[in-house]
Amino acid sequence: MKIIFMGTPDFAASALEKIAEAGHEVTLVVTQPDKPKGRSGELQISDVKACALKHGFPVFQPAKIKEAENVSYLKNYEADIYVVAAFGQILSQEILDIPRLGCVNIHASLLPKYRGAAPIQQAIIDGEKKTGVTIMQMAAGMDTGDILIQDELEIDDNETGGGLFDKLSVMGAELIVKALPMIERGELTPVPQDEALATKCGKLSKNMGKIDFGKDAGSIRNLVRGLNPWPSAFTYMSGKMLKVWDASVSDGKKEGAEPGTVTEVTKDAISVATGNGNLVLKEVQLEGKKRMQVKDFLLGNRIEVGFKLG
Repeated sequence: MKIIFMGTPDFAASALEKIAEAGHEVTLVVTQPDKPKGRSGELQISDVKACALKHGFPVFQPAKIKEAENVSYLKNYEADIYVVAAFGQILSQEILDIPRLGCVNIHASLLPKYRGAAPIQQAIIDGEKKTGVTIMQMAAGMDTGDILIQDELEIDDNETGGGLFDKLSVMGAELIVKALPMIERGELTPVPQDEALATKCGKLSKNMGKIDFGKDAGSIRNLVRGLNPWPSAFTYMSGKMLKVWDASVSDGKKEGAEPGTVTEVTKDAISVATGNGNLVLKEVQLEGKKRMQVKDFLLGNRIEVGFKLG
């Protein structure tokens, strides 16, 4: 098949790599413009652009894909289908109508649940037991198109946002390669999404990671897992940010202990009271310091029962 591929981060690059390996003809790769990074302001290319250059695919980087001149540019390239994965821009109906087989999207959730920008992390934050990947026929709305094929994955109790991202990247790449010939042969029946079951999730932001110890310990642990490695869950210790990279949950709560109060300190763990249960800190990172296990953290930081975090 002749394919125009649209995507930006490593999740999308995995799919482009598999499509190339499968022998499909990628006539054009569309990705976000290069962006300055760090203090130097040096331009950094996207993971998808890097993959495209490796394979010698032509690259197009419009700031606004929906502008008339950019739509016209797309029409210069032959394609049976457009494959989209975490591209970062909304496609107009005019673009969706260009290829004869339409546009399909690789979405990292079991639609209609978790439409939007951060479905992988949000599924963990919400304590979901399973997630997966959906290949859908794109429509004008945000992840509202008909479902073509899905694949499920159980979420391990210790899974992090980063770990699940990697697993779903591989799953999405394999599923699109499986789906493409089936789409071409007309073997997949589009199934409309049940709007009554639809949920949405927004973009990740740093302030999402601030821990509210008034919530129950299980919910806080899910936040820690879901936002690892970015933007990470955090609290404050004596005015300095303390990132929490790993934690567990213990039942019970010291009577009268306010949420955020340290209730127990052992050689390798710090227990903190929450709205329900204790959050047991196992791996942390104090502002300006390296990430470390709590047993190492305690060697250089004195924390006693009754100390208040937050």
